[in-house]
Amino acid sequence: MSQHTNQYGQPVGQSLDWQERPYPQREIFIGQSCRLEPFSVATHADALFEAYSLAEDGRDWTYMFVGPFTHKQAWLESAAQMESSRDPLHFAVIDLQTERAVGSLALMRIEPQHGVIEVGHVAFSPLLKQTRMATEAHYLLMHYAFEQLGYRRYEWKCDSCNAPSRRAAARLGFRYEGEFRQAIVYKGRTRDTCWFSIIDSEWPQVKSGFERWLHSENFTPQGEQREKLEALRR
Repeated sequence: MSQHTNQYGQPVGQSLDWQERPYPQREIFIGQSCRLEPFSVATHADALFEAYSLAEDGRDWTYMFVGPFTHKQAWLESAAQMESSRDPLHFAVIDLQTERAVGSLALMRIEPQHGVIEVGHVAFSPLLKQTRMATEAHYLLMHYAFEQLGYRRYEWKCDSCNAPSRRAAARLGFRYEGEFRQAIVYKGRTRDTCWFSIIDSEWPQVKSGFERWLHSENFTPQGEQREKLEALRR
């Protein structure tokens, strides 16, 4: 990046013709294999509890701020908070084949004045994990943030101990930025937080990789991928 200086000869960031971006809304986003809907207790809570209950144990919730939910009432109380929240703004992931909710994720730490937004609270059930739908759900929210809202920076953060989350961030095209030590206390534990991001100048290449990967020609009749997302992004 070229060096910019002010009238005092001090190095400064590049000037921007910038206006505050819109706040994300409770919209519906439709893909080829899944649909994102604003989370609703009445519409999604029962199906999600059933989907989450398919897991053999509670390990999917180890690095989440909530859960695991062994009793439905505890889940419904958490779900009510999800529905009423504006930041995080939660979306349910709907399987287009079954029309059932199979997971959720959220836009959070929303800063329209800076054009910065984070994806988080990613809770994918066994019906959603490691599927084409899971990747498409992330693509749909990224597309919304960059192309409809015009945000400049899309973040991913996770517990430094959460190796699957770190791998997922890299696969989806996020760039590792560093580790914030002792950033959070949750579930009676200390957490170092890993930061990742995609910025708007990187989005075209990331988008192209997603769209090539999601194309029907990239999948066998049995639904197996022919090329990995990382390879198609390169």
